[in-house]
Amino acid sequence: MPPLLFFFDKRFQTSLVGFTLAIVMPVLWKSLLSSKRHGITSSPTPVGSPVRSPSAVPVLNENLDEFPEYDFVILGGGTAGCVLASRLSEDPTKRVLVLEAGGSGVAQLYSRIPVAFGKLFSTAADWTYFTTPQGNAEQRELFWPRGKLLGGCSSINANMFHYGNPTDFDEWSRISGSDEWSWKKFQKYFIKFETYTPRAEFPVKLDERGRSGPVQTGSFSHLSNWAQKFMQTCLSVGIQPRNDFNTSEGTLGVGKVLAYITSSGVRSSAESAYLTPAVLARPNLVVLTQAHITRILLAHDTVTGEKRAVGVEFASGKKKQRYRVRAKSEVIVSCGAVNTPHILQLSGIGPGKKLESYGIPVLHDLPGVGMHLMDHAAINIRFRVDEKESFNAVTLKGLQQIYAVPSIVQWLLNGTGPLLCNFGETVAFVRSDDKALFSDSEPEFQDETHDATSGARSPDLELFATPLGWWNHGLGNTLPVPRPKALCSVTAVLLRPTSTGEVTLKSSDPFDAPVVNPNYLASGNDFAVLRRGIRLLLRIAQAPPLNVLIDRTETNTMLDQKLHEATDAELDMVIRQRAETLYHPTSTARMAPLEDGGVVDAQLRVYGIKGLRVVDASVFPTINSGHTTAPVLALAEKAADLIRGIKA
Repeated sequence: MPPLLFFFDKRFQTSLVGFTLAIVMPVLWKSLLSSKRHGITSSPTPVGSPVRSPSAVPVLNENLDEFPEYDFVILGGGTAGCVLASRLSEDPTKRVLVLEAGGSGVAQLYSRIPVAFGKLFSTAADWTYFTTPQGNAEQRELFWPRGKLLGGCSSINANMFHYGNPTDFDEWSRISGSDEWSWKKFQKYFIKFETYTPRAEFPVKLDERGRSGPVQTGSFSHLSNWAQKFMQTCLSVGIQPRNDFNTSEGTLGVGKVLAYITSSGVRSSAESAYLTPAVLARPNLVVLTQAHITRILLAHDTVTGEKRAVGVEFASGKKKQRYRVRAKSEVIVSCGAVNTPHILQLSGIGPGKKLESYGIPVLHDLPGVGMHLMDHAAINIRFRVDEKESFNAVTLKGLQQIYAVPSIVQWLLNGTGPLLCNFGETVAFVRSDDKALFSDSEPEFQDETHDATSGARSPDLELFATPLGWWNHGLGNTLPVPRPKALCSVTAVLLRPTSTGEVTLKSSDPFDAPVVNPNYLASGNDFAVLRRGIRLLLRIAQAPPLNVLIDRTETNTMLDQKLHEATDAELDMVIRQRAETLYHPTSTARMAPLEDGGVVDAQLRVYGIKGLRVVDASVFPTINSGHTTAPVLALAEKAADLIRGIKA
């Protein structure tokens, strides 16, 4: 064809339009990414006052008279921090300050688009942590993204709205010694944060759904054919249907998961829900971004022996001016299960011998700080499918982004389409000892597993279907297989690990990343349960109607069409090679008795230090059997009532 005639060829015209959009869209999006929100400042003055000669290590009883005072200083504007900021500032007589190390999540377009959150990994919106080499996972140093922006991980997660099982919270009640955390008393805080918008195609009972909370939930996430066929196949192998995983009936079963996605097709994060323009306009609320916490300041009354949190020090960077503020009532640490113990230890609060080894004076010996780290390990299984079944086109990078243009246009015009994929579109929660699924008569299920669940009808495995295939959390510009647009996957998640790790210091420098050791797969039970989960997934992949979608002629060994033929030993190697985080770290400042390694009491107050409270996933007594955003939102709602003296 002569070159000029290319301009009259429809395929060329379509490609040209797509290519143009692929070039123009990033420019348009960049302008949106740089948008600012009124009521949020990144200027440390006059929020705080500069420190003339900051001490290199934490010191008791420093003179803070010259520094600005707030009733409540909230460390971290993440999932819990946004809730607390909104609720505590409802009282116009209380001055509330939020210190957040990152920027606004609402101003990040990739946060607002549900499927695009992975594009924020390893950027300025992410702490970009890595674990220590994991001895039971091929000595790999695993990527651990944590939200470094307002809304925290609620701004960069997969939008899956799930509590865990009701008995998980009864277990919290037993460990904490307070029935205030039992499901019966705690459930109302889940309902309090939610506004559920019904959708006729996906009916649920409304009596346990919230109707007036800040966070928008519903069934507006996209539902792919792959996820539908996964759900149908789960039903055919004996998993019971469940329309709503967030009720008193529990979570066992398979269905479409609810999501933190609005009816207009955007993410409902803690920031967008709680830090609304009206809230940010309150004169008694200050939200400071780009504020990295360097330490909590303590005072010690030598007469009474009482220790108290009286202020906070922060800076915008390692070599930047340090600032301080005073806290009249409380310092509330809401920095998550990694950063909360890190900040406490930098402040001289933690295991005494470990602090001393880093040259940090022990202001308060509290052995449980940073201990008992728990996380959900996940194993991804990938299959070759027809391109029409996969949404991988919307996640590709470079010039391959041209394939995402139709989906981008659909989202921009209608707020619908593949960009509303929430990764785990359909989900099954099961027990690894369910005889209907794991018969003792089958040779692959002869190994024994220990029941680590919170109750007889609580799951220890989560299985979900995703119309995408990925490696290493989607990092990098290419996938290690040809035809990346033709991939789908299923995932097994270990919900009740019996292995625990820790978060410790690298040094006394607050700008050095903490040392994160989740200690994955340290127990044989974790291997056994995950192995059963993978076996069940492979059985589902072999059964109709899901099996029809999988290309059985594929021979690439990076894909898993033949994995069902693997021995237990081979599956264990797969587990070691593929175990990754599902982004759910908890329990590093546990709500538990002090003698059991607890860091906070049932009121979330740090043992032995007045005016210091922790409100985030680090206080979970043990990890819940599900996703962690909803429990953190409910916990923060309850904490706000505790702080304000509102009785349950």
